[in-house]
Amino acid sequence: MSAVDLPTLTPEQAHEALFGDILTLHETRSATFLPGALDDASRDRLALQGEALLRGLAVIDDGAPRVEDPEHPADPALLRLEAKLDVLTLLMTGFAAAQGALDAPVGLVWSARGAEVQVRGAFAVGTEGTFRMSASDWLPTPLMVPATVIASAAGDGEVTRVWLCFGPLSPSLSDALERHVFRIHRREVAEIRRR
Repeated sequence: MSAVDLPTLTPEQAHEALFGDILTLHETRSATFLPGALDDASRDRLALQGEALLRGLAVIDDGAPRVEDPEHPADPALLRLEAKLDVLTLLMTGFAAAQGALDAPVGLVWSARGAEVQVRGAFAVGTEGTFRMSASDWLPTPLMVPATVIASAAGDGEVTRVWLCFGPLSPSLSDALERHVFRIHRREVAEIRRR
């Protein structure tokens, strides 16, 4: 997606486009936007890493099986162990790449389509880059998704609120994001019912 492809949207229009008819989360998480266009190889790498991270979190958190094979049902304990190894591999990869310290926690609205987040600096509509967010409270490895600024609003000082459209995403990463959002929403609803 480039600046030429994007219409100028107001923050309200961007909010509706990203969150209007889809499950949306309001959270405080470590997150930021890193400007810089990605080449195809970088997007593919982020998609594979993001899928593996989200799939691993799903298995660890819920014990959900990865593959439905009625003839050879998988042992849930084995699946959890495999997912933990996947996540540990991602964690070590992150350390090896020296991705740096965690981002500051910020108020965040997000869905499988995009995010609304406060960032330092000003970004023009059409700015391409990467949205980086902690996908789990217990795991420092961030979820990184290609994103493009579709609207922005100046805040106090150096802070800007930006609306980011995720993409381009592979169909499997898009599905993994939708399932992750649903899992978090389901967990929040369960916590509210327990109270």
